[in-house]
Amino acid sequence: MDERSYFATKLLELIRNVFSGLGFSDNALRQIDEYVYVVVILLIAWLVTWVLRRVISYSMYKVLAGHKISWLTLLVEHGMLRQLFHLLPPLIISGLLPFAFSGSDWLYILLVRFTWIWFVVALIRSINILLRSIGQVVLSKKELQDRPMKSFIQILQVLVVFLGVIVVISILIGKSPLNLVTGLGAFAAVLMLVFKDTILGFVAGVLLAENDMVHLGDWIEMPSAQVNGIVTDITLTVVKVRNWDNTIVTVPPYSLVTGSFVNWRGMKQSGGRRIMRGFTIVHDYVKPCTPLFLERMKAFDPDLAEYIIRKQQQAARGMVVDTHNPEGLVDGSIETNLGLLRAYLALYLRRHPDINSSMQLMIRCLPPTDNGLPLQLYCFSKNKVWEEYESIQSGIMEHVLSILPVFELHAYQNTSLRDNVVNGLLEGGYEVGKIQSFPWGIIKS
Repeated sequence: MDERSYFATKLLELIRNVFSGLGFSDNALRQIDEYVYVVVILLIAWLVTWVLRRVISYSMYKVLAGHKISWLTLLVEHGMLRQLFHLLPPLIISGLLPFAFSGSDWLYILLVRFTWIWFVVALIRSINILLRSIGQVVLSKKELQDRPMKSFIQILQVLVVFLGVIVVISILIGKSPLNLVTGLGAFAAVLMLVFKDTILGFVAGVLLAENDMVHLGDWIEMPSAQVNGIVTDITLTVVKVRNWDNTIVTVPPYSLVTGSFVNWRGMKQSGGRRIMRGFTIVHDYVKPCTPLFLERMKAFDPDLAEYIIRKQQQAARGMVVDTHNPEGLVDGSIETNLGLLRAYLALYLRRHPDINSSMQLMIRCLPPTDNGLPLQLYCFSKNKVWEEYESIQSGIMEHVLSILPVFELHAYQNTSLRDNVVNGLLEGGYEVGKIQSFPWGIIKS
């Protein structure tokens, strides 16, 4: 006889002796001793668990007070220790029950199934708490913060719950879990319907991670879902994005896989953020450069003067084709005032302290339109922070607009009421000075 059997036998004898002393007959004892035994072992299981919990919890807090163990602290904060103690009562009860019941007793079968279901549920909760704690420890690592680890943790939690449900059902019906899994084929359609979002989220999470499509902190843009902001959370069933207007947009992960979206991570990791802005130059003001105009422009900017002299020297040697110039190429030419403007802007951007001159930089003319000839600046800002980037871009465009008259060029602008009035005054014989002093306040554009 082992110690467990000896303890159960002595416990039954003690129960019978106590109730005999209270005047119960043998027949009455045979009817109630099993129920009393169940109540007693429940009390024993609770008492043993309570004592162990007090002792171990006290020891654990003492250890944590003297040593900073991050993963152990997380387990305690999430209630892992408290949850583990829930595993003890069903183990104690299931170990002592067989000694008071026969194997075919209906109460015994019911109690055994109940205790094992209790154990499985407690085990599932403990594993999920452990996985959640592991997830927090993993996400605290700087090198893993941009990975969708939360999705993988949730996938494991779903799998654990799914297996636990199968085991619980198998305990209730008294069948092997393997037999139950084999018969799940008949319910596949129902399961697919119930767990559709979870399954799609699982597949999408794997694809997002495998193809390195999106990280926490990425700036993504998805116009179809009104998404334009920073990814703040990636879970099994949802991706949260905080838009620039501070609204929160939630999209299912599989929409990122099946649809298209822009991820600005490449820009943030590169050497610059693109600036691509321009003006439309009025056709009538584009003209060839005269020697007098070139001499005047040499006084405008020292770098431009050096450029003009170098181009004049190259032209004197017969080097007139810019695209095959062995001495290097600067956007623009000295043939027209617009070409000279392009040359100046290229020089200006290359010496600009906030422009990455090692990346693509060009000043180009786009196809002409009814409004004029579009002139575009294409370069990259070193600073990629939104506010600073916009400040740099705005400063460049303001400078370009201010120096257009120097090159005798003008940007196209739709005609306003003021323009029509000025034209009428000029045609009526008004002098420019008188037009400047005209009471414009009476005209509302």
